[in-house]
Amino acid sequence: MSDATAATTTTAATPTTATTITTTASEPVRFDTKIAVLLREDLETWQRLNVTAFLVSGLGTQLPEVIGEPYEDADGVGYLPMFRQPVLVFEGTKETLTTAHARVLSRALPRAVFTSDLFTTGNDRDNRAAVRAVSTGELDLVGLAVYGPRNAVDKVMKGARMHP
Repeated sequence: MSDATAATTTTAATPTTATTITTTASEPVRFDTKIAVLLREDLETWQRLNVTAFLVSGLGTQLPEVIGEPYEDADGVGYLPMFRQPVLVFEGTKETLTTAHARVLSRALPRAVFTSDLFTTGNDRDNRAAVRAVSTGELDLVGLAVYGPRNAVDKVMKGARMHP
């Protein structure tokens, strides 16, 4: 390989995942991991956006390897770092979400949940209390985020379809 197409390999690990990214200057980046969000199909547009934003915020706080380097524009103005890989957004029925939740729990993958009760609360303390008040099998899920090995996340999302 020439210097222009030299391979770069980066590995990051947590107790639950190890990520390897191999790239060359001329090839797209291919991740061994995946970030996915599953939304219930009957949500209003504002709810879909709100749920997605809340769900993915949890991943970055607990999984530092999903966060890339800070950004800087040509004038040297700095910007916060963001996810280093795409977030795939899916939708499905309430049943699809329930099945995906069971799958993510059985695989012990890092996850975040959003329940319908959270639309009626206005702060983090009340959000956590609303989730804590309901048993796992009774959660009225409207959103689920998951991070992990690509094949495991694909299995969790089986039956869901890409968000339009």
